[in-house]
Formats: sequence, structure tokens, C-alpha cells
Amino acid sequence: MSTRSRHGGRHELGQNFLVHRPTIDRIVGLVAATDGPVLEIGAGDGALTVPLARLGRDLTAIDLDEHLVRRLRRRLPDVRVEHADVLRHPLDRPVVVSNVPFHVTTPVLRRLLSRDSWEHAVLLTQWEVARKRAGVGGTTMMTAQAGPWFTFTLHGRVPARHFRPVPGADGGLLAVARRSEPLVPARERNAYEAFVRRVFTGRGRTLADVAAGATRTPRREAHALLAACGVAARALPRDLAPGHWAHLWRSLRAR
Repeated sequence: MSTRSRHGGRHELGQNFLVHRPTIDRIVGLVAATDGPVLEIGAGDGALTVPLARLGRDLTAIDLDEHLVRRLRRRLPDVRVEHADVLRHPLDRPVVVSNVPFHVTTPVLRRLLSRDSWEHAVLLTQWEVARKRAGVGGTTMMTAQAGPWFTFTLHGRVPARHFRPVPGADGGLLAVARRSEPLVPARERNAYEAFVRRVFTGRGRTLADVAAGATRTPRREAHALLAACGVAARALPRDLAPGHWAHLWRSLRAR
């Protein structure tokens, strides 16, 4: 009997199983600090599923590999294990945890950040993705767009040697939490995201130049708005914290 999934082999499914016990324990510890039912996406061979089950919480685990799903069901009869695609399965639990397949990291993050049905996510992603989402070395456009509604916390780097097979990049442990009080009203989210996109992709030598062009505001007025928001004159879009973005957005909306 073939052990290859009908969806492809390990490469196509992005199967890099976590084998480092301290990292597994740290992920489970982060989940334990949350409340409510848990959804594990990309359960794989159960390296996280087994210790998560010991928390005694309502647990649903999904995976695209039908063979791994069958084995995990036999191993954990008290856990709901489903054969499902992370890009289609409802994100319908307060807590989401995953060793995210590296090749679908960006679409998984985009889908998570567009849903309002969860509160906490504990994610093992590619190191560069985790670092950028947490704003280390500067904020990215995706993080700036999500910042008014979510916080991102980096919990360390996971060397590639802690996975089997060994991937071509290190991992990063990222915790995402929904803000209890959003910095921008949800009804303004689409407009706010478009505003951030215009600023990140706009032209200009300084942020004031870019903001002026992106918002059709006179440069002197844009400079004054940035100063009022506590933004340095020579700052770039990547230098702005979520509070800066929200303040700038509110100021522009007030105009």
C-alpha cells in the first residue's frame, strides 16, 4: 500500500515535522496560557497534537495527508481529527496552533488575519516571516495593515535541524493575539488597509513626501501631521509602530 498522499509527497505538502522537544513544550506552554477550544492546523505526525491533547481542552486537529489523519485518529481516539485543507477549513476555534507548512505560510497568515472567529494563534513559521510579522528590523505592509487589530510577539528562532526532514530555512515561533480594543474601528478596515498600501508603495524621499502624495495632502501639512503623531521627520513607513499608523489615520480622517 502506498504511503504517498493523493495530494503529493512531503515536498508538495510542506511536511517538515518538528522533533525538538523543548520547542514542542514551549508551543504547548503558550497554548496552555490561553483559554477555550483549540484548532491545530497541519497536525502532521502528531508531535504537537499528542501533548496538546494532554491539556484536556476541546481539540480539533486537521491535516491534508489522509494517511497521517488515519494514523492520528487511531492514536488519539478522543481527539477530533479531520482530513481538511487549512486554506478552506473554518477557523472556528478561539485558539489556533500550527507548525505551518512553509510553502503556504503567507496565504495561511492572510486568511487568519482576515477572520474574526479566533482570539489567539501560536504559529511556527519560517524565521524571516516570523521576524517580519513581529516588526523586527522594521514593519512590513502586512503587519502595518493588521496592527490595529492584532499584536505580534516573537518567541524565538527554531534552527532547521530541529525539523525532519531538515528544511532550507530556520523556523520562528510567533504568537498573534487579537486586540481587545482595536486601534481603528472594524468598519474602517478596508479603507485603512488601502491607505497603508498607498503609503508603502508611494514615491518620495521622506515619509512626509510619500504621505503627501498618498493622501493628496500638501507636504507641509503632511509633515505637521506626522510630527503631531510623534513620527520623526526622516522616518520611513517601516519605522512606524501600530499606534503611529492609527494616529495618522485618525488625523487624516478628521480632515
